Amino acid sequence: MVPLYSLPSVGTVRSRRRRIGVAVAVGAGLLGVLASTQSAVAEPSPTGPDLGSNVLVFTPDMPQADIQAKVDLIYKLQVDNEMGTQRYALLFKPGTYGSNANPLDIRVGYYTEVDGLGQDPSAVTINGGVTATGRNGSGALDTFWRSVSNLTIHAVPTADGCHTGNEMWAVSQAAPMRRVHVKDFTTFMPYCENPNYASGGFVADSRLEGGALNGSQQQFYVRNSDLGTGWTNGVWNQVFSGDINAPAQSFPNQPYTTLAATPVSREKPYLYVDTNGAYNVFIPSAQTDSNGTTWAKGHTPGRSLSLRSFFVAHPGDSVSKINSALAQGKNLLVTPGVYDIAQSIAVKRADTIVLGLGMATFTAQNGAIPMTVADVQGVDIAGLTFDAGPVNSPTLLRVGSGHEKGGNHVGTSSDPTALQDVFFRVGGPHIGKATTSLEVNSDHTILDDVWAWRADHGVAGSVGWTVNTADTGVIVNGNDVTATGLFVEHYQKYNVVWNGERGRTVFFQNELPYDAPNQAAWQHDGVNGYAAYKVAN
Repeated sequence: MVPLYSLPSVGTVRSRRRRIGVAVAVGAGLLGVLASTQSAVAEPSPTGPDLGSNVLVFTPDMPQADIQAKVDLIYKLQVDNEMGTQRYALLFKPGTYGSNANPLDIRVGYYTEVDGLGQDPSAVTINGGVTATGRNGSGALDTFWRSVSNLTIHAVPTADGCHTGNEMWAVSQAAPMRRVHVKDFTTFMPYCENPNYASGGFVADSRLEGGALNGSQQQFYVRNSDLGTGWTNGVWNQVFSGDINAPAQSFPNQPYTTLAATPVSREKPYLYVDTNGAYNVFIPSAQTDSNGTTWAKGHTPGRSLSLRSFFVAHPGDSVSKINSALAQGKNLLVTPGVYDIAQSIAVKRADTIVLGLGMATFTAQNGAIPMTVADVQGVDIAGLTFDAGPVNSPTLLRVGSGHEKGGNHVGTSSDPTALQDVFFRVGGPHIGKATTSLEVNSDHTILDDVWAWRADHGVAGSVGWTVNTADTGVIVNGNDVTATGLFVEHYQKYNVVWNGERGRTVFFQNELPYDAPNQAAWQHDGVNGYAAYKVAN
């Protein structure tokens, strides 16, 4: 059986619908300016890695006006680019950026990742803000696909008159905050135009020293963090596990479900620069029954790998080239962009790390499964989006070969396979079809911030009951699998099917499909509709 912590009533279906999003055409003038400014910061040095033109690396000795101009250009490009193909990572080398007199204002739009490149969050300080919110006063019901991690924020008032010393991260699904120390007050509610709706959200391994305002967030999950002076408000479903200064358990009169510890966790791998200027990827160790941040008492426990041990993939690289590198024992760093995948990227070696930057996206072609993981332990897949293509795929990511296929579904609690910030999409930017989005067969797998979304809006012609078809979001066949932050929406049969034994889900958010044309199209075995979360008989 699979115990569910803080599962809202499946009889309660949201009355709201996210507004229709469209891909935005970007003016040639802006693209030209952006290309010219990127070259000043994105070209690799003779001794640095080639992370591509969609990764901007900043250093503290750069003129702040130049940094602000480049950040503003990326935001202008991405603020309305919900269904676009552009992807960016903004990386800050260790040091301090901005000041009380001249704050650095980093606005974060779609498909943008903002990371510090220190080994610890204290290595990079932003005096100013790293802000995500709704566009044009629309609230934050569709503020997806962006992230911030591994830095310290000292919130300084900005010139717009709204951000008056508060950090605002008013986001929806697929917009994680990780390894962030906010020295001041944090709000997850958008309020610059007017207080507005929001539908998030995920925070892990962070310290919100000045406390946090949940405000209008319908649901939120906070894991292994320090909430400083506390947490206020909540709408439907606020879940806390392993958090210091979390509110007391009080569901449903206050919608708080609070666990003193997180049963199993593994923090996301991250890119950093060491004291010699070399690039590395740090892989945190797995934890059991943990609370608080991993970095409160020193460096996060784990291991470090030189970036030389990674194949650095760029848009246009073939699957055969990627698979050849994996077969030679390389790990995989995926730079920002959209990759068309017509055959599976095959991860076969234990302890392989696959890390995406800038919401890198694998799009299935010709009905392919974009990635498969063999029956090995300790694989980590993080920071990737899997997109269905127009020809139906059986699944978009398969972890382990499956019980029914005779696989030994290897997995151990001491070295678990983990997925962090892995997102799935069927429809939206284009027609997509996939029977299942995520299939988990390996035992002891950790699913940490996973959003599977059958699109309920998108570009014209990409969404409809017979257009973006998808039966099930997540199927779990492995035993002892733990999900910490599971978001699954709008699938045409069960959103989640859990067949494995001794599973655990800490925080579950779902929406049933809005677009069934009639009851006859959405029923089975004499039952109207489907449950959001089905545990095997």
